Amino acid sequence: MKDIILKAENISKQYRLGTVGTGTLSHDLNRWWHTIRGKEDPYLKVGETNDRSSKGNSDYVWALQDINFEVNRGEVLGIIGKNGAGKSTLLKILSKVTAPTTGVIKSRGRIASLLEVGTGFNPELTGRENIYLNGAILGMTKKEITSKLDEIIAFSGCERYIDTPTKRYSSGMTVRLAFAVAAFLEPEILVVDEVLAVGDVEFQKKAIGKMQDISKSEGRTVLFVSHNMTTINNLCKNSILLENGKIFKSGPTAEIVPYYLSSSQSEEMISKVIFEKKASKLFQFLEAKLITKSGEFIENGIVSTSQEYGFELEYLFNEQVPKCHLTLIIKNSSGEVVLFLDRSDFYQEFFVAETGKYKARIMIQNPLLKPDVYFVTFGLSNQYSNVNDHQFDVLKYRIEDISSIRASRQGVLFLPTEWEMNKI
Repeated sequence: MKDIILKAENISKQYRLGTVGTGTLSHDLNRWWHTIRGKEDPYLKVGETNDRSSKGNSDYVWALQDINFEVNRGEVLGIIGKNGAGKSTLLKILSKVTAPTTGVIKSRGRIASLLEVGTGFNPELTGRENIYLNGAILGMTKKEITSKLDEIIAFSGCERYIDTPTKRYSSGMTVRLAFAVAAFLEPEILVVDEVLAVGDVEFQKKAIGKMQDISKSEGRTVLFVSHNMTTINNLCKNSILLENGKIFKSGPTAEIVPYYLSSSQSEEMISKVIFEKKASKLFQFLEAKLITKSGEFIENGIVSTSQEYGFELEYLFNEQVPKCHLTLIIKNSSGEVVLFLDRSDFYQEFFVAETGKYKARIMIQNPLLKPDVYFVTFGLSNQYSNVNDHQFDVLKYRIEDISSIRASRQGVLFLPTEWEMNKI
């Protein structure tokens, strides 16, 4: 017999584009009046589709449409899909951060969410105070929280800084503490977004182990979003694949992941992306593109194994930021991180950013990556990483080596080696 703990019924989410807050009530009433008479939404253009990759004429966009699924107690469900597929919107609805336009979420028990760096944390409060704050939000008593306090602090590894305001924490420290709070305060349902990618490898292993433990040993449910297909394979028995706001495919992870990877590799490369400019942000990326060693744009997104290449970034600071750092992450087609670079690894200091626009080039010298499709993430953070702009998997390029049999071999790198052989 099924023990269903979470059920999504006909979930759809619509957002209005353009100016915020104009005509909202009248539009809602008009839409409602058309709906009860069985007529179509009067504000959607004839023939308008929900393909967010193309420019439409409608003032509205469906972030999610007709989402239906069930999750059993003790199950770890993977949610995968490319950027813009609707994964984060779905998690926000499941976490009751935002309401669906249509449909209903039925759940049994408390839901704890880890959606973004610092979610649910007050940066002015200390780590210890934020633990109690989050526990209170989950409906726990002070005595219950205190009984878990030592475990939370030990798991997070933030013992030395637990009485320091979290605005002083790095993004990694914030994520470690937030995950520990969400996992150890024993919610019936744990919702985890791609935010774990901010943590280091050791923490990611601990977090994955904890999620496996709470699902198998404690019978709690986990909903997990990630671009790392290796983690999804290891952690999730079943998964759903989102595409353009709809469930495109669902079932055993062993079937969903290979399908997703094969469809991703058959798509066009993304060698250049321009980000929307937002005046409210302290700093942000404006543009990213794939370039040759001489700085020429690689339009087709394809490089050879012996070719030196890199990435050109444009970013904007709306205010002076005294200490910043820039990061680059490259993942292969399986979602495994094959390269994680931070500017401070090479220059033992942060850089000072005055107000204005900047350009940076990150060149990959003596490339060692084997033929595959790769996804690139960029990060820009202040000294404490509590203010940041992370653009996940925004570039997609392919490395080809049609002249070598090495392309079919296992592994992720071609390492230059020296071989010495002598008869003895």
